[in-house]
Amino acid sequence: MLNKTQIKVRGYHLDLFQHVNNARYLEFIEEGRWAFFDEFFDDNDWMQQDLVWPVVNININFKSEANFGDVLEVQTRYTKIGNRSITMKQTIIKVPTNEIVVEADVTYVCFSKAAKAAIPFPDDFRQKVEQSIASLE
Repeated sequence: MLNKTQIKVRGYHLDLFQHVNNARYLEFIEEGRWAFFDEFFDDNDWMQQDLVWPVVNININFKSEANFGDVLEVQTRYTKIGNRSITMKQTIIKVPTNEIVVEADVTYVCFSKAAKAAIPFPDDFRQKVEQSIASLE
């Protein structure tokens, strides 16, 4: 599954150089992840369970700048699942030119609030993620 979320660059996204500040891109990809989760999960029950999904690593590459008024598309998909961790690829492109602005790999873990530790993914979740990854290959 590939989720596409659009964001229009507003004045408050800009820094002194009049382009999108690097820290804002982290907010943009987070918005993309939440939109992905809205689509991926059937409902919000996953947020009510014992499990949480903390981000443990973000590797981000800035490719080009975005400016006021640009429409950006955050593309989000799963790329790899381990025993306790999962990685998403997120790409931000300019619409309509398809110029890549940012590429990021985001890793998070399946964390039990009760155990206060990372735990293996539940089988049903693992299967759904593996199907999502396979559908894009």
